[in-house]
Amino acid sequence: MTETMYPEVPVLVVGGGSVGLLTAALLTHHGVPAVLVERRSGPSVHPRATGIGPRTVEILRELGLDTAVDAAAVDLRGAAGKAVARTVVEMGAGDVVTVPMPTPSADELDVTPFRLRGVCAQDRLDAVVAADLARRGADLRWSTRLVGIAQDTDGVDVELEGPDGRYSLRCTRVVAADGTHSTVRTALGVGTSGPGDLGKSMINILFRADLRPHLRGMSFATCTITTPEAPGLLATVDGETNWVFHVHCDVDGGERPEDFTHERCAAVVRLAVGDPDLDVEVRSVLAWRPRSAAAESFAVGRVFLVGDAAHTVSPLGAFGLNTGVADAHNLAWKLAAVHHGEAGAGLLETYAHEREPVAAATLDQAMRRLADPALHWGRGPEADAARAAAGVWAAPVVHLGQRYASAAIVDPRPELPSTVDLVLDGSPGSRVPHAWIDGVSTLDLVASRWTLLVGVAGDRWLTAAADVGLPAHRVAVPWLADEGALLVRPDGIVAMRATASATDPARFLTKVLDQVLARPVPVPRT
Repeated sequence: MTETMYPEVPVLVVGGGSVGLLTAALLTHHGVPAVLVERRSGPSVHPRATGIGPRTVEILRELGLDTAVDAAAVDLRGAAGKAVARTVVEMGAGDVVTVPMPTPSADELDVTPFRLRGVCAQDRLDAVVAADLARRGADLRWSTRLVGIAQDTDGVDVELEGPDGRYSLRCTRVVAADGTHSTVRTALGVGTSGPGDLGKSMINILFRADLRPHLRGMSFATCTITTPEAPGLLATVDGETNWVFHVHCDVDGGERPEDFTHERCAAVVRLAVGDPDLDVEVRSVLAWRPRSAAAESFAVGRVFLVGDAAHTVSPLGAFGLNTGVADAHNLAWKLAAVHHGEAGAGLLETYAHEREPVAAATLDQAMRRLADPALHWGRGPEADAARAAAGVWAAPVVHLGQRYASAAIVDPRPELPSTVDLVLDGSPGSRVPHAWIDGVSTLDLVASRWTLLVGVAGDRWLTAAADVGLPAHRVAVPWLADEGALLVRPDGIVAMRATASATDPARFLTKVLDQVLARPVPVPRT
């Protein structure tokens, strides 16, 4: 075995899926040199998710990638969100039941600065992020897997195996984004809790076939195919020639995932489409099973779990990928603050304190939707009443409305004002409300840094912000008192709200920052 000791790196990201790539992108964005290792030879060509939620879009906007991802998305404006038909041929002939893409209410349209025009399959998202990382000169090591990990009080030693053999790497910290069956989580001895596997085993068939002649101009996000010969769920990748089809694998009946050869999968697709002569190219076949589980701890010493390594979310609701991206967003700025000497190591403890309750709530919401998908798709007073009876939150609340309570928040308000309506009111622990200020969103004003937003009569706050080196902006909004101020974290979360000016605003802000950043308290000289 050839071993080469590389210089210490601040952060090693294990796993090059969407969450791992975005973790590396966010660390790079915050000026932290990171190494990413992935056992595959490049980003996956097989999408496992297509729904990118509004909070993830905001994070992509923060990285400057929102327009590129929007260009990669399928334009589904005015299209069906979901459809039900016997076959694709019959769907195109008009024998179809459709549910429109969810139309945001006027209030929902006012809560975020940018929305994608439709769905963006995970492989297309990954291609955008990986290309941007390459342009930035990020250290991406494909065809490299982790084979050993051990940590001490000062760092983490990992053993990697790449194209040129095995070597060791000394890291300050490690982020595990290596999926449901995380090698890192297993090596750390971290167990999982929750229902575990749900329902039947599934086969995800990625295929290329031109369905446009059969669709006759119809477009959709997903379509439930009901023909008894090949029932399943068809999902768009590009809306034209690239698709995924999910079918059951009857394990109880003796089927095995390996029985689904490319030839058999092509035959299944032809039956589902309703065209025995369809030209089908099966590109990839993946076995999977719905699952709901969470790691017993999201952080162990210098190692942090994100994405599916931390929690596996059942698919209805499109919460899984988006919850993982929110993990990365929460963690990256904290790692950067500690790396740059702006915060104490205690700040990193707030990652698990904040993300574990959010993940638990999200897993619960996804599970509640399984029994009746209409609880997710329904709109109007009747649907709201059904959700309330089932304890189901409206999807925008799950994506944007959850709140943090930790030492990185002053006087947090973790209770949700509503589970029916999304309420963003500037409460500590919530995502800062979006408002246009001279054509710029308040989210854009934050710009990945600590930022003070002050009311229209907040002159003393502005002066204090300049004294302590904080960017500050005066905003006239209903959720901020005229003499008040909001201190917003780099991840857009409100860390502190003041309704009036402090006696000594500069000293007050310094004390708040010392607290939320876990800065060491200076020892008075004697």
